[in-house]
Amino acid sequence: MKALLNHLSHLYLFQEVIRLGSFQAAAIQCNLPRSSVSKKIQQLEAHLGQRLIQRSSRKLSLTEAGVSLLDASQPLKALIEDSQRVMEDLDFTPSGKVKISCSSLIGQHYLLPLFSQLREQYPNISLELSLSDKYIDLIEEQVDIAIRIGHLPNSSLVARKIGEKRWGWYASPEYLEIYGTPTHPNELSDHQCLVFKNSNIELKNWPFDNGDGQIESIQIQSNITTDDSRALVEMARLGLGIIMIDPLLIRKDIEQTKLIPVLNNWKHPSTDPINLVCLGRNYRSRASTSIWEALYQTLKFD
Repeated sequence: MKALLNHLSHLYLFQEVIRLGSFQAAAIQCNLPRSSVSKKIQQLEAHLGQRLIQRSSRKLSLTEAGVSLLDASQPLKALIEDSQRVMEDLDFTPSGKVKISCSSLIGQHYLLPLFSQLREQYPNISLELSLSDKYIDLIEEQVDIAIRIGHLPNSSLVARKIGEKRWGWYASPEYLEIYGTPTHPNELSDHQCLVFKNSNIELKNWPFDNGDGQIESIQIQSNITTDDSRALVEMARLGLGIIMIDPLLIRKDIEQTKLIPVLNNWKHPSTDPINLVCLGRNYRSRASTSIWEALYQTLKFD
């Protein structure tokens, strides 16, 4: 049995010679010299100890042993062809699971609208979206692609910049009607402010630039904190206080005047890069590379 396994390619050539009617035709089909095809058939006959093909100048004919072997080996051709199709599909059609991680607001406003397009473009790829405002380790959490804000430390990750995060201060019309509109950062001590806080960071130091190079940093004393950016925005909509956030993430709320900018004569002194991040080439699959490239082409923060 084991010895015969070493002659499977010879057996396939034997089938092709009979199917095509000549050694020459089988050689052309398999991209081999005619002499190689003839030699391999002779090796198969030597292994079996039986002549399989009667050769003449005009045609080939099967011996009794050849007929028996041809009938018994018919499934081999289908097996080889099916295996070849699988290999071609794996080579050209990305498949598998791709896990994407980002903050809850970015996922809601930027990633989710792209999922229909990604599913249509890559129907054999399963997408898993992890929404979290916490910093996660891609390898430890088995994440293929992430959107990260801020400057990345040197690592094995590959990053492409897709935008910049800016900051502004916003509150609902209802809140401003009750508490008034602050015009100077020092007035925030008289206001309700909502602060983002998780196990990694607490955004309670709000810096302000008056445009003349003067920076003022106000430490916010908040009665409400949250580790969920969506909850932060919802609380601001409900009139619970003022938030510091990227205006791109609340664009519709601004357009619909559900949230109104305050402290308009001041600006945040810094911006942070928004990066599309993935594992290095040696650690990522064809599927994750395909999704990463597709997101880079379509995911823009502007």
